[in-house]
Order: sequence, then C-alpha cells, then structure tokens
Amino acid sequence: MINRPAYSKEDLLQCLEAIKEGKIVLYPTDTIWGLGCDACNPDAVAKLMKIKQREPDKGFIVLLDQDSKLHRYVKDVPEVAWDLLDVAVDPLTIVFENGINIAPLVKADDDSIAIRICKDDFCRDLISRMKSPLVSTSANFSTEPSPENFAQIDSRIVKAADYVVKHRQQEKAKHKASSIIKLGSRGEIKVIRP
Repeated sequence: MINRPAYSKEDLLQCLEAIKEGKIVLYPTDTIWGLGCDACNPDAVAKLMKIKQREPDKGFIVLLDQDSKLHRYVKDVPEVAWDLLDVAVDPLTIVFENGINIAPLVKADDDSIAIRICKDDFCRDLISRMKSPLVSTSANFSTEPSPENFAQIDSRIVKAADYVVKHRQQEKAKHKASSIIKLGSRGEIKVIRP
C-alpha cells in the first residue's frame, strides 16, 4: 500500500453528494486520475460518454471497494478470478462476461464488464458510502493520452467535471493505468493491457 496524505472528509462528502446528484467527478485512484459517476445511473454515464467523446460500444471500467461485491455485477465469476485478485501486486482490471445490475452503457457491446477492486483509501471510502460501483475512465478525451498526474489533465476536462476532488492534486509522481485481462466463462485468460 502506498503511503499517501490523508484526505479531508469534507472533500469526500462533497464528491459523494455530487455523485448522488448524477454529476460527473474528477478524482484520484490507485492508478491515474479518473472521470467518474455512479455506474448504475444511466443518465450520468451518458453524460460522461459525451465528455469523453467516446464510442458507446467500448464500455467503461468500474471500481469496487471489495471483491465480495463482484457477484452483484457479474453473472458468473470464474474461480480463477479469485486467484488472480489474491496474487495481483499491481492494480488489475478484470473484464468479465455478462455484466449485470449496471447502466447499459457501462458494459461493452458484448455485454462484458471491466472491474477493478480499488486499493486507494479515498476511492474505497467513497464507493463504500455510494453503495454502488464507481465508473473510472481516464481523465482525458478518448483520442488523447492518459494523464500521469493532475497537472497533466486538460483544462477542458477539469472544467467539464461537476466536482474536482482536492485530494492529491499537488502530487508530482507519475502514475500509469492498470493492467487489464479478460476472463472467459471457463477461466480462459486474455491479456488486453499488460
């Protein structure tokens, strides 16, 4: 676990309130900064897709605060997923077949859903209080590279967000996106992003 400064409760609660109101938030994660919203709110997800200028067939990554919630959003979790989550040292996003109980635009056109169990304290507390998954898409336009820290985020993205989290804005460290693997129903593993 990376040692980071504590976040302010007021910052967390303001972010939570914005999400509950169907707004778009810009926030730090255990990887790069993300643009997000309640993954179960179809209107908020559609708004996020417009900001990102993203094609509707791609779907989004969602964050959960604990792996025990996977069954709520994945029809059948392959056994190998638990092993992968146990041994993963770095942030790992797993694409599962048959996403359920989620806004349709969150899923890819093949009905799959990409989920990461987030290790960042701010995100975990936020998701726990939301009581639903948090969309986490990189804080950039779809055709541009992902920012490695807050200072690299395009000012138009910052302005498009309804709430910008204050926590970790001053961080200079460079971060990278998570690895992504796709699991088949029989436990087949395909690496999407190493």
